Amino acid sequence: MKARIPAIALVLVTAAATAAVILPSATAEPAAQQAAPAPAATAPAPELVTGLPDFTRLVEQVGPGVVSIEAVITMRSAQRGPRAGAPEDMFPEIFRRFFGPGFPFGDQPGAPGAPVPRGMSMGTGFLISEDGYLLTNHHVVANAEEVRVRLHDHRQFDAEVIGSDEQSDVAVLKIDADNLTVLRPGDAAQVRPGQWAVAIGSPFGLEQSVTAGIVSAVGRANRYGNQQYVPFIQTDVAINRGNSGGPLLNTRGEVIGINSQIFSNSGGYQGVSFAIPIDIAMNVAEQIKDTGSVQRGLIGVTVGAVTREIMAGFDLPDTRGALVNGIQPGSPAEDAGIEIGDVIRAVDGTPIVRASDLPPIVGNMAPGTRVQLEVFREGRTRNFTVTLASLDSATGASQPARPGGGRDQGAAQAQSSNPLGLSAQDLTDAQRRQAGLPDGEGVRITAVDGQAARNAGIFPGDVISRVGRSVVGSAADLDRLLRDVKPGQTVMLLRHRGGATEFVAVTLEADD
Repeated sequence: MKARIPAIALVLVTAAATAAVILPSATAEPAAQQAAPAPAATAPAPELVTGLPDFTRLVEQVGPGVVSIEAVITMRSAQRGPRAGAPEDMFPEIFRRFFGPGFPFGDQPGAPGAPVPRGMSMGTGFLISEDGYLLTNHHVVANAEEVRVRLHDHRQFDAEVIGSDEQSDVAVLKIDADNLTVLRPGDAAQVRPGQWAVAIGSPFGLEQSVTAGIVSAVGRANRYGNQQYVPFIQTDVAINRGNSGGPLLNTRGEVIGINSQIFSNSGGYQGVSFAIPIDIAMNVAEQIKDTGSVQRGLIGVTVGAVTREIMAGFDLPDTRGALVNGIQPGSPAEDAGIEIGDVIRAVDGTPIVRASDLPPIVGNMAPGTRVQLEVFREGRTRNFTVTLASLDSATGASQPARPGGGRDQGAAQAQSSNPLGLSAQDLTDAQRRQAGLPDGEGVRITAVDGQAARNAGIFPGDVISRVGRSVVGSAADLDRLLRDVKPGQTVMLLRHRGGATEFVAVTLEADD
């Protein structure tokens, strides 16, 4: 009996629903009395919503210049590294680059003698010349054995990869075709938040898909994808797998960017998309076409953000600019007299508001260019003339100091005592060379007893090479430079950890 109860309940619910539908008809007037004459032909109903953009003309004119791209990719183990995960695994903080259906995500055969795995990368591109040059993303065609391009009119061509630049994520392809629709580049410098933007691409292989939204921000930095030279345009235009390399357009139908990445927890679109400004892309394309490679200007500094704590520690007027955390030996910056602790606030009159503004401005200048740097140092503004070197000719990064390594044999075992509670040991010359430090600079922190230093992120194993602008060459130097720090005072420590060098602001509280 118990087993029949759900069935009875179901019948009752269904019957009730049926009765609710049938009952009005049972009580209605006869059908003959309800019949109404057929309506006469009338004019179309008026528009109830006006003033919204209609992108149909834009799509009709621009769509034929947008192409679909398929690339046969060889996933070589040397390029995939020890962990054969999806390409998204390479991007912390949920930055995503997009391939398409059929791409071989997940673990792949890697045993000796195993076949090299292959997959299909799918993306989008757009034509930039009548003789068949087109742009797409580097990551769409990286390691490709074959690249095929399908036009709006369904013609298909094998494409030649003329060149590709990983740091900007731009690739130049060439097809042998005629009767091509060429897209016009716009002025990325005029792009402003709040403007309409349109994307045309092949998400999930669905060719000529159109999405629209607004520009959310400009000049966004991506610290996670080796693209510090790209000031991204952020939009809320829907971008998904297969949209990579497609054009981002303004309402004139001009290309203002190349869709490249999204910011996502799920791997799919969540309202935050990023495009490479078209001026950056066209500069890269012209260099690739002319020389086969891309050259970028170099000052030779590593920089960090100016926070409110750093502003207080260095007695700066505001948080604008890029704080110099390190200088490459023999670099243009060193030759010009730039020093660690300087704040670069303008390049040739262009303001540096955030630290991330500096690399793209300098990187997109040609090596050999002479530029004026406006620098804030010790309470006043100074100007320096710097002749840019080539990024490709720069010396590689030094081997980082290894935090948490304990005491090293041969290191002097001096201990420090100071109001911040930092204990340190001297470094040997070999350890300084390994850490990429100049002779006579740097001590390794062995203990952190002060709460202020712990709160600021100073840990045993860190290497400290400066207090403010003063060089720390020994544990005794650290003690001397920190001896007079008073409660409420902020002190700047130049910390080296894991290959990164940055100033850390430590504020001594009254109870420390």
